[in-house]
Amino acid sequence: MNIAIKSETNPNVSCSNCKACCCRLEVMIISDTGVPETFIERDQFGSETMRRLDDGWCAALDRDTFMCTIYENRPWICREFEMGSYECIEQRDATL
Repeated sequence: MNIAIKSETNPNVSCSNCKACCCRLEVMIISDTGVPETFIERDQFGSETMRRLDDGWCAALDRDTFMCTIYENRPWICREFEMGSYECIEQRDATL
């Protein structure tokens, strides 16, 4: 039997009314989604993460719109971070 389990999300949260709190998290790049090289940092072991600016924000974030400038090529973890999920709400609460 195949049962799909949907996580509980808050319908009052949308990316259009958010200040991109998730864009301050460290994002590891674990699969090839086409992230442009200018947004990738590599450590001494070759691990890749999204480049963040000095203030901690993701370098791919458009500061005027709070939208991702590489949305179609964003890392897998960004694709999986569900809007309005427990993790999203927790991150929003921590930064407000």
